[in-house]
Amino acid sequence: MAKDELFKPNFQQKSKTLRLLFDKGITDEKALLALSTMQILQIATNYQEAFIISELQVNSKSNKLYSYLGGNTNEQQSEVS
Repeated sequence: MAKDELFKPNFQQKSKTLRLLFDKGITDEKALLALSTMQILQIATNYQEAFIISELQVNSKSNKLYSYLGGNTNEQQSEVS
């Protein structure tokens, strides 16, 4: 699968997933980073939400969460590659 074919969430999808996390009691970076893969799968209602939660973890850990939420994918791609 080419990079262009990957799911690219928009701000609305990211916001909806953040609301889901807040509703489940995940309200800070420490709690977000502590989530295991199994916990993410239990929280997420679909693949896209699981993907966004994983991306939130990666970007939070690398101190690029604000850039990720704003849609800056250049920094994100260099970290993930």
